[in-house]
Order: sequence, then structure tokens, then C-alpha cells
Amino acid sequence: MNILFKKDTWQEIYYSLRNNKLRTFLTMIGVGWGMFLYVSLLGAAKGMENGFDKLFSGFATNSIFLWAQKTSIPYEGFPKGREVHLNLSDMEMLKRKVTAVDYISPQNARGSFTGTPGESMSRNGKNGTYSLTGDYSVGNKISEKKLIFGRYINDADVLGNKNVVVIGEEIYKNFFDAKKKENPIGKQVNIKGLFFNVIGVFRVKKGGGFENDRTAFIPLSTYTKMYNAGDQIDMFAIVSKPNANVNGVEEEVKQVLKTKNKVSPEDTNAFGSFNLGKEFKKLTGFLTGMQLLTIIVGTLTILAGVIAISNILLITVKERTKEIGIRRALGAKPAEVRNQILLESVVITLSSGILGFMFGIFVLIILNMVTQNQDEFPFYNPTVNYGNVFGAMAVMVVLGLIIGMIPAQRAVKIRPIEALRSE
Repeated sequence: MNILFKKDTWQEIYYSLRNNKLRTFLTMIGVGWGMFLYVSLLGAAKGMENGFDKLFSGFATNSIFLWAQKTSIPYEGFPKGREVHLNLSDMEMLKRKVTAVDYISPQNARGSFTGTPGESMSRNGKNGTYSLTGDYSVGNKISEKKLIFGRYINDADVLGNKNVVVIGEEIYKNFFDAKKKENPIGKQVNIKGLFFNVIGVFRVKKGGGFENDRTAFIPLSTYTKMYNAGDQIDMFAIVSKPNANVNGVEEEVKQVLKTKNKVSPEDTNAFGSFNLGKEFKKLTGFLTGMQLLTIIVGTLTILAGVIAISNILLITVKERTKEIGIRRALGAKPAEVRNQILLESVVITLSSGILGFMFGIFVLIILNMVTQNQDEFPFYNPTVNYGNVFGAMAVMVVLGLIIGMIPAQRAVKIRPIEALRSE
């Protein structure tokens, strides 16, 4: 290892590379490009993962949204096309019979996903039609609202059938002086001829969420009285326990409801659902696949670049045959000649990798700056695992040593007499 600490060694490497600038540069591009792809694509994939995590922050991603529809198969004397319903009493039954359910939030709504018209609201001569949803306090655990004023509905509001409302930012801007940041808490909004005290205002980030900021939330008990809905529920938001199979929970819940409502077990139309856990799993699988593909592409590109370095060093050894012969004639040991060629291989490989790494990080910084305030685009804080990068660097050095052995061994086999005779 003394060769590493000799000034002559590094001078010889410097002069060798300087005398073949273009060749050296073109050789380094292969390895550098591989490392650049490895870092930039891996960082970009992580940025997308972070972006989707940010987009779904506040959401219970292991949740299922379920609603009742019409039967499509006759069963036990009932014809097809029969309407089935969800009831508030179904909550306790599902919790009891489906042990993998963590919690359930019932909702009734006008406008929004129901296909029914919204509700008229007014304040001080200003009017608007907006979505209205009756909810439990647990609903905020499934889809957490970003509150800019006040609080969300609590259990006391539901138990007391209180006339309180949490409004979206668009409703707030219509009914209150948003430019002066007017505090709406405690002030009243008229909904369907009834006065509701505003207890909170929420904001929906762009490109994310199932709600929009043109929605108002009131206690489900108050909604039921307003519309005389009785025990009937439009939708259940069901969250499975952390380690449960979301798909299995969805099927089990539907089977329990089918049994209760005398619906054929084969009927796929009676209850509609959206399985957020299933879709989120697909998304995370896609992102993991992207990262794996990036590692494979980057590694293969680096390998191709290192092989190119070996080929160039073979040409270099041939060109330096006479020089190697003189060194051997002056007493240079075969190991010294071999180590010199190997060191050149490692220097080119490592330098290329570092340059590729630096350009990759630079591109990620630019991407982060460009997308920093773009909430509608799922990309946030692209980073790379430095352990992976250093691991790739180590693999590059090892490959440089292994592949560098080919020209190194060729240099060792050169006989001094034959080398001195070469032209």
C-alpha cells in the first residue's frame, strides 16, 4: 500500500490522464452518468413518495367508504332492484361481528358525493348553495381537517343536538371579511331557515382530500332532525385495525350487511364501496417498484461505464508498452506495475462517481425549489439515502478493481526486452 503515499505515483496518474484528456473525459461520462441516474431518479422517486405521504397526511389510509345501493340478484323471495339501507344501529353490529374494525364514522350528506343538490345558506344578505354533511367527531380522525379558526365537532355537540357548524374556507370567504381576517367563531350562519353558530373554519389543500372547502359540517344528530332521516345513514367510513387486511375487512363487512338485509352473498351491487387502503397499497407498490427499477438501471449503467474504463485502460497499456518495459528494466516489480494500473482504474471510477453524485444532488435541489409550493403536484423534499449512495460508491470501487485487473495483468505480462523492441 506504500504506492498510495508516493508522490511519483500520483504524478504519473496525473500525466497519464492529462495526455489523454478527451479519452479520459468520454470514459468518465459512462460511470458518471450511471451515478447521476442512480442519485437523481432515486431522489425523484423518494420525492414522489414524500409528496403522496404529504397529500394523504391526515387521512386514515387503511379506511373503506361504504354505502347502500340496489340489489341485482333475487334472494329469499325478494326481487332484484330492491333498495337496501344503512342504519345507525349497524355500527355496533359491525364493531361486534367484524373484530378487525377499529372505528366507524357514519355520515349523512346533501350535495358532494351523494348526487343530491346542496343546501342553501345565508348570512347578512349573502347567499350560497353548499354541500352539507352530518358527522360524528370521529370523522375528523379519518379525514383530519386543517382548521384555520376554532375546532371541529365534538361528542357533546352530537349528544346535545346542537346547532353548530364547521364551514369550509370558501363559505367563510363568502359570508365573512376574509381580507381583514374576520373571526367567525360564535357568529351565526342560516342553514335551511335555522341559525347555526360557527365553531370552526377548515381549509382543504389543493389537489388533496375527498372534501372540498365548499362544504359545511354539522352534528349528525342535528342533521337527522333537520331532514327527518330517522336511523338511516348515507355512508360509513370504516377504519381497519393497523395490521388487518383491508380487503378482507371490506368483504367481511359487506357479508355481515348482506346477511342482515337478506341480500344474496353473490350480489356485488347491493353495497358500493371505495377501498382507500387498497388504492394506497397500489400506489406505494408502484413507488417501491420505481425505486427498485432506478437501482437496477443505475447499477447496470455504472457497470457498463466501469467496463468501458477497463477497455480504455487496455488501450492505454498497449500505448505505454515501451514505458512499462523501461520501468521493468530499471527494476520495477510486477506488483508495482499492476498496482499502478489498478489505481488508475479506481481513480477514474471514483472521480466519475463523485461528479455524477454531485450533479444528481444539484438536479434534486433544483427540482425541490421548483416544486416547493406546488401543493397540487405530489412531489416534496426529494432526498437520497446516503447509505445507498456510499454503498453504490463502494460497489463502483470494487468493480473498478476487479475489471481493472484485466489491463493490469496484461501490463504485468509484458517482458522488458519485447517492450523495448516495440514501436
